Amino acid sequence: MKTISAMSTQAALLMLALSLAACGGSATPEADAKTAMSGEAGHADEGGDADEPVKGPNGGRLLSEGDFALEVRIFEDGVPPEFRLYPTQGGKPVALKDVQATMSLRRVNGQPGGVTDTHTFAPKGDYLLSPAEVYEPHSYEVMVKASYGGKSYSWNYSSPEGLVEIAADMAKAAGMKVATAGEGVLHQTLSLYGAIQPNPERMREVTARFPGPVRSVSVNVGDTVRKGQTLATIESNESLQVYSVTAPIAGTLTARHTNPGESAGSETLFEIADFSSVRAELNVFPRDRGQLKVGQTVRITAADGAAKGEGTIGFVAPIGSANQALTARVVLDNGEGQWTPGQFINAEVTVGTTPAPLVVPMTALQGFRDWDVVFVNEGEKYQAQPIELGRKDGQNVEVLSGLKPGAVIVVENSYLVKADIEKSGASHDH
Repeated sequence: MKTISAMSTQAALLMLALSLAACGGSATPEADAKTAMSGEAGHADEGGDADEPVKGPNGGRLLSEGDFALEVRIFEDGVPPEFRLYPTQGGKPVALKDVQATMSLRRVNGQPGGVTDTHTFAPKGDYLLSPAEVYEPHSYEVMVKASYGGKSYSWNYSSPEGLVEIAADMAKAAGMKVATAGEGVLHQTLSLYGAIQPNPERMREVTARFPGPVRSVSVNVGDTVRKGQTLATIESNESLQVYSVTAPIAGTLTARHTNPGESAGSETLFEIADFSSVRAELNVFPRDRGQLKVGQTVRITAADGAAKGEGTIGFVAPIGSANQALTARVVLDNGEGQWTPGQFINAEVTVGTTPAPLVVPMTALQGFRDWDVVFVNEGEKYQAQPIELGRKDGQNVEVLSGLKPGAVIVVENSYLVKADIEKSGASHDH
């Protein structure tokens, strides 16, 4: 799952506002990001009335048609959340055995069509009770059906909580990305540190083939040279012929030890290094030596975070240095020049892997209320979904419950969804 640069909510809103203003449309981006997290009592019944729903004597939502009314309450005092219905006729309780009622709750769960929970009710005490738990989040589209006295009744209303709608163009501008959750692998890692060094296999010392006076030198330290390029010319003492000293590899001239008029013998004249490949030298404590093997994957990050790369361990020293630390070596591609010899680095070595049936990236995880959540996506709707976490590594976390494989979730810039939900300032209200 690729990482992209984050964009603040304010920046995204500003971009949209300017775009709308330029087109003659609304300059209020909040109108395109409709946030709702008020719980069962926080939004009006279907029909467009924006007022708070009418409450019944038991504190629940009051649904009515003619003289018949049904009060819907979620009760969770000392018990798992459960629906309780209180039917009345003309304001007076009716015989519970004469009322039949069902509730259907359609939830956004990140899968096509969402999921629908059905609750059926039976008399208990002075109310009708559904035995099914109303699990979190209490966010759904509700359909209530009831029959009493030979008449049928139905109501529809929305009960959003931790839910936000964000226009597709706005989500794209904010850099939000979604992906499908599924099985994965958790990595056990060992943290090491070290530094970037030139790769000795990509370094050459250049000498004269025949001794004699140096007639010319055409390169300086720091110059980039190509393979076969003339570095100097020398007159042979034996043949008195002038011949060229050429670069054996392409790279950077790191040292020059001669000048015109000097005599060339067996000593090194030039040094060339090809920095398109470098070596990460990692310090290893003796106690960790047993966890390392040639071929293990290593993620390398510059100490300042400016560069990242990946390679495999090619060598682990059998003995330690004067400070007892061992050395592990990783060859890194440096074709783009992101690594500099002497640069300090941090490393994560994968020393083991464990498959997991359902994992999500750490970037998808957010704290919301008292939950760890991901944000499941359906069209332009984003729903906070509480999950139970299991094992984790530096990149992914196992999901034990609360999410189904195949769910579409926000995997990048998920904090923007949380910010949009929280800015409403609403509460969890039953």
